[in-house]
Amino acid sequence: MSAALPLPASPAWPWPALVKASAAVHAGAAALALIPGGWPWAAGAVLANQAVLTAAGLWPRSALLGPNVQRLPGACAARGEIAITLDDGPDPEVTPAVLDQLDVAGAKATFFCIAGRAAAQPALVREIARRGHAVQNHSHGHRHHFALLGPRGFAAEIGRAQAVLAELTGRVPHCFRAPAGLRNPLLDPVLHRLNLQLVSWTRRGFDTRDPDPQRVLQRLLKKLAAGDILLLHDGNARRSASGRPVVLDVLPALLRRCAEAGLLPVTLDAALPPRREPLPGPLS
Repeated sequence: MSAALPLPASPAWPWPALVKASAAVHAGAAALALIPGGWPWAAGAVLANQAVLTAAGLWPRSALLGPNVQRLPGACAARGEIAITLDDGPDPEVTPAVLDQLDVAGAKATFFCIAGRAAAQPALVREIARRGHAVQNHSHGHRHHFALLGPRGFAAEIGRAQAVLAELTGRVPHCFRAPAGLRNPLLDPVLHRLNLQLVSWTRRGFDTRDPDPQRVLQRLLKKLAAGDILLLHDGNARRSASGRPVVLDVLPALLRRCAEAGLLPVTLDAALPPRREPLPGPLS
């Protein structure tokens, strides 16, 4: 089992505006509860605040709880670049076929790997990296209750995945995608310490749910533009009526349309810098 990587030195976490406001609401509610008859108002304020925080965590593309990359930087868009990202792998059947399709198109992609699955398929993960694609962090176990974890749980789950993926590829991931995109306000301080960018997407195909490759493709192509980050899955792939993983019918058509539109698929390693330049300390 890979040990967690030592944390790099980091400046203080910059509190998002919503988190600052939430802290103020809780402080005000505590004071209000001390006033005779004030506790119902205090409880109502806290409940309303928690509802807002929960909604922000359930919205995968929200930046209310901290930075969340939904599109590539402007310089990438100006060069006609996009990012194709694939989640939940590696899969011993699907991922090799995806790699071959990318090779045929001369395209690069980013694989957000579940580290527990990566550890079970080390040669396949190394092959992803050998072919010039990026391997990034999609947690260690893709837990269904990931969004309910606290700081220690987040640090253990994400840090363990960092160590596994860095050992397999020789590169420390600098991007993280939360399982199902769900999180809570305690996640971003951990990502800040680990120097990880939270990355969501511009649009997704819903290829783990929809068995129709054409519908999946149309979702990805709708208003397709330079700078987009697209989400597909090489793991947990839904199968079409023919029994073929949907992504394998969608990806070649998507790559052709990108080429026709003059869009160049690049990795997040190439497109995104680290969250910040590391300070002197471990791993710097």
